[in-house]
Amino acid sequence: MDKGSKKKTAKDTPKGKGVGRGKKPVLPKQLHQLAKTGIPKNNPWNSITTFLIILLLVSATYSLISGGNTPEQVSLSDIATSIRSGEVEGIVVAGDRLTVTYTDETERRGRKEVDAAFSETLVNYGLTADEIAAVSIEVENEGGLRFWFFALAPIFVPLLLILLLIWYFSRQVKGAGMQAFTFGQSKARMTDPKDKVTRITFSDVAGAKEAKEELTEIVDFLKNPKKFLDIGAQIPKGVLLMGSPGTGKTLLARAVAGEAGVPFFSISGSEFVEMFVGVGASRVRDLFKIAKNTAPAIIFVDEIDAVGRVRGTGVGGGNDEREQTLNQILVEMDGFEPSQKVIVMAATNRPDVLDPALLRPGRFDRRVTIDLPDRDGREEILIIHSRKKPFGEDVDLRVIAERTPGFSGADLQSLMNEGAILAAREDRKKIAQFDLIRSIEKVMLGPERKSHLLNKKEKEITAYHEAGHALIASVLPYSDPVHKISVISRGRAAGYTLKLPLDDKKMQSKKEFVDDISVSLGGYLAEQMIFDDLTTGPSNDLQVLTALARDMVTKYGMSPLGPIALEGAGGRAMFGRGVNDKEYSNDVSAQIDKEVKKIIEEARAQAEEVLTTHRKALDAIALKLVEEETIERDELEKLLTAHGIALKKKADIEHQD
Repeated sequence: MDKGSKKKTAKDTPKGKGVGRGKKPVLPKQLHQLAKTGIPKNNPWNSITTFLIILLLVSATYSLISGGNTPEQVSLSDIATSIRSGEVEGIVVAGDRLTVTYTDETERRGRKEVDAAFSETLVNYGLTADEIAAVSIEVENEGGLRFWFFALAPIFVPLLLILLLIWYFSRQVKGAGMQAFTFGQSKARMTDPKDKVTRITFSDVAGAKEAKEELTEIVDFLKNPKKFLDIGAQIPKGVLLMGSPGTGKTLLARAVAGEAGVPFFSISGSEFVEMFVGVGASRVRDLFKIAKNTAPAIIFVDEIDAVGRVRGTGVGGGNDEREQTLNQILVEMDGFEPSQKVIVMAATNRPDVLDPALLRPGRFDRRVTIDLPDRDGREEILIIHSRKKPFGEDVDLRVIAERTPGFSGADLQSLMNEGAILAAREDRKKIAQFDLIRSIEKVMLGPERKSHLLNKKEKEITAYHEAGHALIASVLPYSDPVHKISVISRGRAAGYTLKLPLDDKKMQSKKEFVDDISVSLGGYLAEQMIFDDLTTGPSNDLQVLTALARDMVTKYGMSPLGPIALEGAGGRAMFGRGVNDKEYSNDVSAQIDKEVKKIIEEARAQAEEVLTTHRKALDAIALKLVEEETIERDELEKLLTAHGIALKKKADIEHQD
């Protein structure tokens, strides 16, 4: 349910992104200073506070040196009077400064006239030669560190404080100022092949057997290019990794570099694009220049569809920054020589929007598709992500792999991590099987919302809704079996029915689609049948089944309209969304709507028959849900068997096919 309860299957689960082990690539010394230093993130208030403290310390020091214990000042007339009365023992003259020592051993300071001798000044004050001779007068020559300090301090101390202020505030804009001169430099990160901590090999990748075999020859070329060149073979210049999010495209690219022992330059397609035209092209040139200087090497561009989208869509014009960046990538890849030993690898989950010039032979001429892992692949991935996790004796990763069809490598990594978190939260030292089972639902649907409590009426409606899904899925022969039913809120759903296929499926039949639509209608019909009313709960179910029925008519040819693909092969992608030109008439559009409604009505009749025939089983399942809130697969099968419902076995279904 969307706002009430919701049917959820593993194949409908949104996938995570990336399967890596969370290790940061090492920035190389030969990359640019901006990449090494980054932009400082200093708080300006901290800088101002520090500056004020330094200012106070400098002022206090200056005052201590220049003005600490300053003797009393005395005028020339008072000095003359003291000499006449015989109270002065000696006078020291240093420039225009006077230090007067009295008979009582006190000292006072004074100043004399600059242009006149001190003895002449005393005579002018009326002192006789005998009175002057009775006082010891010494003349000191000025000089030394103290003199120059007091002479220059009034000039340089304020200047020094101003420079300190400018330096502190300049740190706040240092990063932005540096960027102004480094727009055109590459922002790629390099993984050093000698760094064993960040190095990844094929042993760290599971669930992509065919992709690893395809990439082995790339590793062989980087290790031993002479073998290929001697026979006249040219290794592909570009390798495009295509697959759903979270299937391990980036991890495989890093594993190729790790196996070959070469530098690995990684960058996202969006990092080429800036607000200034020409910056992206400059960064492309800089990146390829660095890679050529360190060859053999691998350049990896993640999400290349950010800059490699098809040109000529009328967006941005001929000087569009994305187009210039793409043109520069095409030129650089054309400029590669077979002996340069630089391979470009790129990843995307939207290969349909890439420019044809990027995919032609000579550029990205090797395309590797990475599918979602099968059951064996999921088990191998779980083993890799459990290397450093302590498990209890009851843990069986094979069972977890069987219950996670449609999970990507990133989903499985998150599953193992959530299991460890659940065990740690309960203060246990080992991870149990129960933790991993709970983490499957947490990854698929989100955490339990224990605070989201339903009232008695809402809980009853939700129970019948989920019971309707589960009953129809258990009775219809081509529907996936139910593993769990719950009315405990998870994520956005107030309840859920967990359906999982017995085996991994690569194709689906029309009968399976019709049964899936019937199961989706189970909650809607159960609410209508039991309460003679409808809620907003089935809204998401209705959206899913309507889209599925329309795809059956317009894409898969599963209707009387015949084997015609009426949608899905239209116009070019614009603004990140596929825009399809309508290539059929209004009459055909009306026929499509008619066939979609016919499929839904057929599925509805089938679902109503199941609910009417097995009404007692529906009530029993709903009552059990209201009491216990959760029903596992074993309990559900017991309830169904008790009400005379023979469960379809896998062999019976294959026999009917």
